[in-house]
Amino acid sequence: MRGNRFRHNLTTAMLLGPATAWLVVFLVLPFIAIAVFSVGERAPEGGYQAAFTFAQYANLPARAAAFWNTMVLAPIGALACLLVAYPVAYYLALRAPQRWRLILLALVVIPFWTSLLMRTYAWMYILGGRGIPALLSYIGFEDIRLINTPGAVLLGIVYGYLPLMILPIFASIEKLDPALIEASHDLYGNRVTTLRRVILPLTRPGMIAGAILVFVPSLGAVLEPTLLGGGKTMMMGNLIQLQFGGARNWPLGAAIAIVLMAAVMVFLIFQGLRSMRTEGMERAA
Repeated sequence: MRGNRFRHNLTTAMLLGPATAWLVVFLVLPFIAIAVFSVGERAPEGGYQAAFTFAQYANLPARAAAFWNTMVLAPIGALACLLVAYPVAYYLALRAPQRWRLILLALVVIPFWTSLLMRTYAWMYILGGRGIPALLSYIGFEDIRLINTPGAVLLGIVYGYLPLMILPIFASIEKLDPALIEASHDLYGNRVTTLRRVILPLTRPGMIAGAILVFVPSLGAVLEPTLLGGGKTMMMGNLIQLQFGGARNWPLGAAIAIVLMAAVMVFLIFQGLRSMRTEGMERAA
């Protein structure tokens, strides 16, 4: 018995060892380093100087604008992605011809084959003075400014992360039993009622997964506020980059990163508890 248990434990350790080592090296140790930096001081020449102080956290209210922009644009971006992605995913999963479905799905994924930096530069040209504003000026709308605005940042977030919303919703809708939709129509449910009472509740897991995949990276967005916002719409991601880069204030950048990670963890825990509660209510019913 002891020999079998030892072999079982050894096998388990060998299987979990690589993944555990990867998490420790690339997740736990960097987090500890950031936590240590956040309670340090900025060295006279810039960078990090060993200390134990919470002065950097006390300075965070002075950067409230970046926090506010992040907490506004990230949820709005996730909601906008959901509103755009759901009809697209619904069409791909249930309405598109079978022979075209894979091709259309590939068109959704193709933007990921191109660098996000290049796609963002393309939007800079489209929204810049020689793009859409020039066209609007030609037809009589003068002095329309699209680039270097919060709207441009929001557009960049929606464009950049939209496929991350479409794919999980598509997978959720594709697994939907068509018989349930037919049953709803047989019970005199119109399209709106069927969507609200049958399709949306059954595809909620896909929407939640898509919201997490969009919202979490939006919190740390760097390219969109830097290039499309022109540095005028400061978000937490490019604020962290600024502190570790030009400002060379590593402790302040680390403190902002800790707060950002805490916000992500609160969001994920809230979604997890909400999902567990919803599943418990459904099982009880």
